[in-house]
Amino acid sequence: MKTIFHLSTCDTCKRILGEIGKPEGYQLQDIKTEPVTGSQLKELHALAGSYESLFNKRARLYKERGLNKQELGEEEYRQLLLEHYTFLKRPVIAGNDHIFIGNSKKTVAEAKEFLGS
Repeated sequence: MKTIFHLSTCDTCKRILGEIGKPEGYQLQDIKTEPVTGSQLKELHALAGSYESLFNKRARLYKERGLNKQELGEEEYRQLLLEHYTFLKRPVIAGNDHIFIGNSKKTVAEAKEFLGS
């Protein structure tokens, strides 16, 4: 899998994609119009080590549903990630046995260096 999972309506994703461009051989996947599949999520989990690391705890639904007051396990995180696109921390850049999750400056810098941007 050489994929960049992003949200086309997200200004932060747009900015990061503008910085790194579209690396050769990578496909862009807008998670709103083309949700992450179960098999893709399984691959992301294998690279990330946990579903929780892929989970966006800043998502509005996370607070609206009171999930921030619950203790969630890996299976709950997996189900939520499959249920609604906003639960995926973004962008997620996956390829060549590497994964970069989220938009922190450090993560973006590491991704840029890895991708040769």
